[in-house]
Amino acid sequence: MKTLLIDGDSLIYFEMGKETLEEALTSLDGRILEMLNQSEADKYAGFMTIGKCFRYKEAKTRKYKGNRKHGDKPIIFYALKQYLLQHWKFEYVSELEADDLVAVYGEGLDGNTVICSPDKDVLYQVEGKHYNYRTAEFIHTTPTEAELFLWKQMLMGDSTDGIPGIPKVGEKTAAAWLNDVQLQEMPAFVLNKYIEKFGNLEGISRFAETFKLVYILKSKEDVLRMTGIELPELVTNVVNI
Repeated sequence: MKTLLIDGDSLIYFEMGKETLEEALTSLDGRILEMLNQSEADKYAGFMTIGKCFRYKEAKTRKYKGNRKHGDKPIIFYALKQYLLQHWKFEYVSELEADDLVAVYGEGLDGNTVICSPDKDVLYQVEGKHYNYRTAEFIHTTPTEAELFLWKQMLMGDSTDGIPGIPKVGEKTAAAWLNDVQLQEMPAFVLNKYIEKFGNLEGISRFAETFKLVYILKSKEDVLRMTGIELPELVTNVVNI
């Protein structure tokens, strides 16, 4: 039995620019059905982000996602959210993002899962089989690749979410620095880079802050440690097809 785990946040943003709600709903249904067809899944679980996640409180040096526009959204945006919740039975957990939920939810299943998301953080920081529903491509991320991507993010930050990392360190520099570093040595290596740039106290503080912002939660233990939220049951609403 194969289960599809769907990150619903981008689905809404892809469709909310449609001229009519009917057009948006038709396109949304088509995207989900295409995912199910391409992955040959027997069941699915979908997730969304509702409200602000815990990372907003953890951001100290910069506002989390502060570089994004937060103006009034079109009415279609809210209608699509309700449609996913009611018609497709998508779920949410307060303070957690859909990114976290697709990763954590998979822990309670048998491992035969496909995570559907166009988000690079999910695609490359969460190990396993993925389906990028923006490009219609399957991607497999190994544990080593996922770990390496995390520490590259720690160095270069994430401009999309307003996470600074170490100033003037881009993808090429981060990759070059980590090229000859053993995987188990990367946490200490990256911490030392922060200390070199910011000094002991500020370097350690910024390292800890950046980790909380870029790390995708992947287990019940992660959720409890990072947010204080206890999830008694991970497999809550798998929908059979």
